Formats: sequence, C-alpha cells, structure tokens
Amino acid sequence: MQVKFNAVVAAAALLTAGAASAQDMVVKIGHVGPTSGGIAHLGKDNEMGARMAIDELNAKGVTIGGKKAKFELLAEDDAGDPKQGTAVAQKLVDSKVNGVIGHLNSGTTIPASKIYSDAGIAQISPSATNPKYTRNGYKTAFRVVADDVHLGGTLGRYAVKELKGKSIAVIDDRTAYGQGVAEEFSKAVKASGGTIAEQQFTNDKATDFTAILTAIKAKNPDVVFYGGMDAVAGPMIRQMKQLGINAKFMGGDGICSGELPKLAAGSMADSQVVCAEAGGVEGEQKAGMDKFKADFKKKFNADVQIYAPYVYDATMVMADAMVKAGSADPAKYLPVLAKTTYKGVTGTITFDEKGDIKNGALTLFTYKGGKREQIAVVR
Repeated sequence: MQVKFNAVVAAAALLTAGAASAQDMVVKIGHVGPTSGGIAHLGKDNEMGARMAIDELNAKGVTIGGKKAKFELLAEDDAGDPKQGTAVAQKLVDSKVNGVIGHLNSGTTIPASKIYSDAGIAQISPSATNPKYTRNGYKTAFRVVADDVHLGGTLGRYAVKELKGKSIAVIDDRTAYGQGVAEEFSKAVKASGGTIAEQQFTNDKATDFTAILTAIKAKNPDVVFYGGMDAVAGPMIRQMKQLGINAKFMGGDGICSGELPKLAAGSMADSQVVCAEAGGVEGEQKAGMDKFKADFKKKFNADVQIYAPYVYDATMVMADAMVKAGSADPAKYLPVLAKTTYKGVTGTITFDEKGDIKNGALTLFTYKGGKREQIAVVR
C-alpha cells in the first residue's frame, strides 16, 4: 500500500514539475563567428564571451514577462566567408532565434544583416567596424564598438602627429573590414599633412608578401599600415624583418590580439607595432574589465583575445532589453533595445539612430616583451 502511495506522490511530483517547466520560456540566442580557418582563435574568443553571458543569465534565473527564461546559445561558424555567413544566418532565422550576436568580420556581418532585417530579428555585432553595416537603414542592426571612421581616422592622425611618419605605405586585404579601415587611415594621414608613398593589396589567405614588401622597401617608409587580420599581419611583420624594413607597423583591431607576437614568430621589436582596438575602458571601469578577464581565464583557461567582453556585453544588453520589454519577441523588444542605456563591462552602451554606439571609445596599444601594453584610450 505504501509503495502504491509513493508511486502516486512521485507521479504527482512529476506532473507538478512538468507544469512548472511549461511555464518557463526558451530564449534562443544565435552567435556567429569564424571558429575555423586562420582567425579561428578570434572566433572562439567571441563564442566564449557569448557562452559566458548565457551561463550567467541562466544562473541568475532571469524572468521575462513573468516567465522564467532559459537561454540557449546556437553557435554557428561562418569561417570569415561571406557566402557561409549568409548560409548560417538563414539557418538561424529558420531556427527561429530571438536575436543574434555577431558576426565578427564586416565582410560577413554586412550581407548577413539583410537576412536578419528581412526576418525582423535583432542583430548586435561586437566587432564589425565597417560603416556600411549600419548605413543600410536596417532597424535590426546594432554594434557595440566604434566604426572605421573613428578607428582608421585616429590611427592615421597618430601615424603623422605622434610617430612623425613622413613616408607611409598602406596595404589592405581587400575585405570589407581591411579595405574600409585602410581607406579611413589614408584619409586621415592626408588630412594631417602626411603622404601615402605606396599603396599595395593582398588577400586574407596570403602567406607570401615578398613582391609587395619589395615595392614598399624601395619607398623607404617610416610607417607601414596593414588593413586586415592578425593571421596575415604576423607573417607580414616577419617578412618585413627578413627584407630589412625597419618601419613602424600599424593596424586596426583585426591585428590587435594577444596572438600577434606568436604569429610574427618573435620578429616584432618592442614598440614597433601600434594598433587600435575599437573599445576601451579607463578609471573606475578598468576594475570591472580586469575582473571579467580574470573570470574568463578561470572559466575557459584562456586569455581574452580582443572581443570577448564586447560579445558578453552585446548578449547582456539584448537580454536586458527583453526583460524591460517583457518579451523575447524581437518586434516587441527592438524598440526598447534602440533606446536602451546599459552599463556593461566595456562601458555604457546606448545607440544612436543608426544603431551605432554613442561615444564609442578607442584604445591604442603597442607590444613590449611579447605582451600588449595600453598606450591611451581615445574618444
């Protein structure tokens, strides 16, 4: 009799648990980055930032519209390729995600943004800096870092005014990101009274730069700027040393990673490289960033490369908009997201009418002893 009673109690408990879980809501957050290929270390860094946020949201027991939300991360690899980027974007739309964090590269973010816009799904990029991303008029597109106008412009002025560059060579990898940041850099150099002595092009898969570097060496440049990613910049720096080019080497956030010294195989001289990361904190905010990096290291046994804190904040600001709107339906929380003010690890996040972050910071770095060293935070 007791056995029968226990069985009834157990069944009732299961029914109660089932009823409770039926009241919960599942919130699907898509994340896209290049987790394969030459810059997989950056894509994985981004994905870990998203996973850290999702795990924290679930640990907190966030409630949206009176229902406990269970956040799920749907992570996709676009390999930094625009075609693969649009394919996985459509896959996430078909999976009925509530929002997307990504993509990493401008070249994949821009074409994917139309797919998300057509589906009415919010997209926050933590790292795409090409201005075109937020110039298409899509009400679904946001970013939490400054764009190339600020990034390339600041580097161009720094090259002339601080590094005293009189003869400057520019190389880009012909991607949306690389070409965009190189163009803004060149504009700022000229506006600051500098001269672009040589312009060369490569691609994001190249490994041999002998021909373009030989042409650059003939101009005896003070500064070489590269618009592209660290996987190409590292070997380029190594080959510059082999050819006896002693110029300063500059680049945007794509080269500004912890992996760059390894990719350059020990050929970087102290303070030779100056790069900029689209973002940055100072003062009291620095303690929060330091804690994030320590927690990240403890959780994943890996150091932050570049963008993980921005991915984390992008995920958190999206979830915060859902909570404030009382709904995970993009049609309902998008208007809230567009007007939000959120204090994150990377600073205060609020968007302008285009979806760009307001007052986006920029951090200049160099490398000494194989480690990144902050020069300044610029707004």
